[in-house]
Amino acid sequence: MDKRALARSIISQLEAELALQTQAALGSREEATDEESRAEDKYDMRSQSAAYLAAGQARLASEIAGAIEAWKALSLRGFRPGEGIAAGALVTLEADGRMAAYLMGPQSGGLEARDGESIATVVTGASPLGRQLVGRRVGDLVHIADRLGPVLHRVATVE
Repeated sequence: MDKRALARSIISQLEAELALQTQAALGSREEATDEESRAEDKYDMRSQSAAYLAAGQARLASEIAGAIEAWKALSLRGFRPGEGIAAGALVTLEADGRMAAYLMGPQSGGLEARDGESIATVVTGASPLGRQLVGRRVGDLVHIADRLGPVLHRVATVE
């Protein structure tokens, strides 16, 4: 897998989400300030509700913009054999003959990045899995909980 292609996929997804949230925030703002949203009596909260919604959507748009900048600034350097996992690492875990790819990123944990047919899930150092992976090396073991309980995974590769 190509880490740069995966990062481009993530940035593209975040940019699409930013455009959507920005449009939603602008729509909510227009609704909050529209003459028809003016309160008809002291119990009418339409304008205030729309203003709260617009503020929340604007805050979310700002967080997404920050995530885009963090991804653009992320170093996607190669990792030397024996080097511990850190942000920017593409990690493959193996359990029972099945492989799963994870890209250690600065934000946006849970997103799936695609490079052709290959898929990698974004993991941050703040997540339970991310905390286990940071500093680990090829051959180390990590526990990942699933529906049936914890499953032992081996770090197969770090790129």
